[in-house]
Amino acid sequence: MSARRKKSKSSKANQLEKSSSAADQAMRKSSSDESMAVSSSLNTSIPRTPITSRTPVSSRMAMLEDGDEELELNLLGDQERRQARQGLEREEEEDLADHAKRPVSSKDKRAMMLLCVLYLIQGVPLGLALGSVPFLLKDHLSYSQLATFALSSYPYSLKLLWSPIVDSIFSPYIGRRKSWIIPMQLTVGSVMLYISLNVQRLMDNPENHVNELTFVFTSLVLISATQDIAVDGWALTLLSHENLSYASTCQTIGLNTGYFASFTVFLAFNSVEFSEKWGVPHLTLSGYLRFWSIICYLVTFWLLFFKKEDKEPATEADLSIKGVYKTIWAICKLKHVQSLIVIHFFGKLGFAANEAATSLKMVEKGFKREELAIAVLIDFPFQIIGGYLAASWSRGDRPLRPWIWAFWPRLGFGLMATFIVYYFPTPPISNGFFVFLIVHTVLSSFSSTVQFVGISAFHTRISDPLIGGTYMTLLNTFTNLGGTWPKWFILKGVDAFSVATCKVVEAGTEIAVKASECVSEHGQATCREIGGTCVTETDGYYIISAGCFIFGIIFLVAYIIPTAKKLQELPPLAWRVKLS
Repeated sequence: MSARRKKSKSSKANQLEKSSSAADQAMRKSSSDESMAVSSSLNTSIPRTPITSRTPVSSRMAMLEDGDEELELNLLGDQERRQARQGLEREEEEDLADHAKRPVSSKDKRAMMLLCVLYLIQGVPLGLALGSVPFLLKDHLSYSQLATFALSSYPYSLKLLWSPIVDSIFSPYIGRRKSWIIPMQLTVGSVMLYISLNVQRLMDNPENHVNELTFVFTSLVLISATQDIAVDGWALTLLSHENLSYASTCQTIGLNTGYFASFTVFLAFNSVEFSEKWGVPHLTLSGYLRFWSIICYLVTFWLLFFKKEDKEPATEADLSIKGVYKTIWAICKLKHVQSLIVIHFFGKLGFAANEAATSLKMVEKGFKREELAIAVLIDFPFQIIGGYLAASWSRGDRPLRPWIWAFWPRLGFGLMATFIVYYFPTPPISNGFFVFLIVHTVLSSFSSTVQFVGISAFHTRISDPLIGGTYMTLLNTFTNLGGTWPKWFILKGVDAFSVATCKVVEAGTEIAVKASECVSEHGQATCREIGGTCVTETDGYYIISAGCFIFGIIFLVAYIIPTAKKLQELPPLAWRVKLS
């Protein structure tokens, strides 16, 4: 009996050894082919530990150690991958299923609530700078002037430039993340208080204060972006590993709540017609800013005195500012990271015209701001539902699949929006058309939310917790930048490709005088001064929209889909770099 047991154990050990050997041989074979990348069914984060005899075989498959040399992983062929996974895939799938079924702990629930509140405070200034304020300025400024104000959103997309400072300099007594979150929230509250005290002067004649308005709101977004770096990093340690995908859900709920409060809710209650129709108090921009400045102070006070930040695991890695910048450069040199950057930088161009100019065009056509606010407000709960569903869809072994699928409806709804602007009826609009606009808004934003949560969950999955704030910010920077950088060019392009004339009738003869634009009050007033009527003969919006849509389809089919499918096959270890 003893001999049989020994023989049985020896047989199992040999079988396990052969399985491990087959995986190692397949990996060594693939290392000579630079055009391929390693794939593993294990998509959970792998600890950075040396390979020892106590390391599970499934982890040994994914982990390679080559002294101080840079780690490079290549994709196995189908036959080699099946050989490497033989005897291991079932065990890994069971582990993933166990994580998916595990209930959310009370600690994680409290952490999710905190993250939602912190992201909410970030969403408020973003909703003002990117949403409501441009609509308040729409009647007074041209598209070129609105493009100048749109620069205020750029800091949120360029936060990578100073993220190493946020990740490296902190007070151990206060906490690594709280050292930045607390002063940034205090500053956000103070800047909003300043704007509330000067809003009348700035908004009465905005064409004379475009530069000052741009500077003030750029500062506000800059501070919020700095806070976002710290919150992104804190999310990686606040939540347990199996619930990290819910960090993107918290971000979606918090940011969207703050954004829509400052955009849709504020625009509705700021409208005199809406207030009189529904019998609600009229909300001024000054009063709204003062309210949120008080909220910022209260949340900051609670964080400072009642929330203790847990110490993060110690690491031997160089977390100095210079070290973090070197780490960023090392990450950017990874070929698969470069491919992801290209996707982020150009992937949103297909529907950039829709997001930058369509709503402004609808208001120009006669769509009331409060009607737009109601449509987007109805859409809000659907975005929350979409965020939850997208987080669930992104937990499998194909995290980018819902993100890829959502490209098609998002491009389609962008094209539909262009036709809506073109065939927009003369106000007042019918109830049927208004319902149609609501349905279009809900479906369009749902596809956008699926993409946002899907790619955020993917970023969370592949980010290294040791440099969490910087790694997450690096990836999110290019995601945000992809939606931000085209905005200035699109708004400028609308004016550049538009042909406007001022038609003046003298002695029974109509004379056409070339005008710069017929959108702003200034452009129309200039034409009226010479007794003419300002007419837009060619609208550059349609030219820009068509160009963006055509590029979006070609880029999606030719590059995004095949590249994204390869990237999601990579194990988390492939996205790590060796820290010295």
